[in-house]
Amino acid sequence: MNNINPIYTEKTECQDCYKCVRECPVKAIKVQNGAAAIIPESCVLCGHCVDVCPANAKKVRDDLEKVQNLLSGEKKVFVSLAPSFVSEFKNCKPEQLIAALKLLGFSGVSETALGAQQVSAHVAHQFSLQSGKIFISSACPTVVDLIVKYLPQYTSSITGLLSPMLSHCKILKKKYGNDIGIVFIGPCIAKKREADSHPNLIDAALTFADLREWFSRRNIDPAALTPQEDDSFVPSVAEEGALYPVDGGMAATLKANCAVHDSCFMSFSGLKTITKALEELDTAQLHGNLFIEALACEGGCINGPQTEKRSATALKRYSVVSYASYPKKKIPRSPGIPINEYIADSPMVKKNYSEEEIKLALRQVGKLSSKDELNCGGCGYDSCSDFAAALLMGKAEKTMCVTYMRKLAQNKARGLLRTMPSGVVIIDESMRIIESNRNFAKLFGADIESVFDANPGMEGATLEKIVPFHGLFRHVLDTGEDIIQRDIRIENRIFFGSIFTIEPHTVVGGVFADITTPSLQKEQIITRAQEIINKNLGMVQKIAYLLGENAAESEAVLNSIIESFSLQSPE
Repeated sequence: MNNINPIYTEKTECQDCYKCVRECPVKAIKVQNGAAAIIPESCVLCGHCVDVCPANAKKVRDDLEKVQNLLSGEKKVFVSLAPSFVSEFKNCKPEQLIAALKLLGFSGVSETALGAQQVSAHVAHQFSLQSGKIFISSACPTVVDLIVKYLPQYTSSITGLLSPMLSHCKILKKKYGNDIGIVFIGPCIAKKREADSHPNLIDAALTFADLREWFSRRNIDPAALTPQEDDSFVPSVAEEGALYPVDGGMAATLKANCAVHDSCFMSFSGLKTITKALEELDTAQLHGNLFIEALACEGGCINGPQTEKRSATALKRYSVVSYASYPKKKIPRSPGIPINEYIADSPMVKKNYSEEEIKLALRQVGKLSSKDELNCGGCGYDSCSDFAAALLMGKAEKTMCVTYMRKLAQNKARGLLRTMPSGVVIIDESMRIIESNRNFAKLFGADIESVFDANPGMEGATLEKIVPFHGLFRHVLDTGEDIIQRDIRIENRIFFGSIFTIEPHTVVGGVFADITTPSLQKEQIITRAQEIINKNLGMVQKIAYLLGENAAESEAVLNSIIESFSLQSPE
């Protein structure tokens, strides 16, 4: 069995944005040292995190080399081709795709839909033997995992049958011998784990994305090939089973396979929709049999995580429905091979934490009352309480809390700012103060210092009413050109400082010192100020970048200025 989970994180590429945590329907992701890692035993392999990761840090395991090694051996290797191939490779005919697969080294290509037809036949048989029962399709491995792990009360309702893929493998081995190799190709990542778990039936599972990559490496364009007479599906062409990849497709095959009197058929797609439907299902209200077709991907397998995304769902569905056909001879079909499989309970144990434990965890991130619980979702969890539980489980880190990190940066900046010997001010595009320190206020007299006492930091104050040289700030805002190491004369006083861009045309900072002193001391102060400002200007943007979205630009520049000054301030 392959020890690498079919989905994993490339840690060096993870940018700790927590989007995967936010989007994962079962929260099967933990954050360690700033990187989001999959929890294999919790993951249902829906592949949503792969789709949404902006940094492409979520990777799908590459099994191409394994398949190529299989093909280099002496055994014949057959492809089990998922029925969604019709919507995926719509620019080529089935015969051309078969020809392309044979160029890769496969001995034959068969439709997984043949296995789907056997699954429908077995479910129809179960229908005939029982009544007043809920039947949930076992066709989608992600849905089976979801129910077994997170909705275990419905595990016994899953039809105890192999999936269409594994049923198809049984058909192929019965037809061509147990020594053949079989590789599934389809839209689903979860099939990789299913293949790992059944090495006696199947050798590997590839996705459509894997196949496209392989074609690209070999410079094979299926649409450009001229198929040979024997380039057809073996051992036969599938019929109604080809409907399986669309929402409602399996239900349609069942209706054709069995009596529907006093029976109800429902189709749900998308994990959130399925979860909600099952959680709200009142079994006491049911009469007769209920069959639930559940597919993890919205719209069905045609929208699987490893499909081509540019085509509209309606067109994909049209392709599949147009391709599928009903048999010339009347169905129902008879179950032809044994495909029963026991599906055991394997629920995820969810620890329930006390209210006091949750409160203690929230205090770690500065949330001391319900007013502090913003439930903003920035950490990836729906509520602060859910985040606190994740902290207690070791799935989350304090640094994931946006408000906590912002407050931490603000408190650190403001604390150091108070001890800084020079005056610092940050302004916005409206020439209003974002932040300043007391030494900045002191530079301009007792009245301004009184304003600072009334409003520490002077946030929102108009710079023009405080600083006579406010025009220099406007110049930097308008032009983006920094004013570095400038003597500014105001009556009988001289200020030395710099005004520089933090965010172009939006946020500007200034650092100032009063050097109206005897010449020797003035020279020393100027040298000292130059060293500090030179060091600071190189750090401002770097710190602003590192803090990212977790703190405002003002906090970033304050932090950088303060640290550089505090390291160099005279004792």
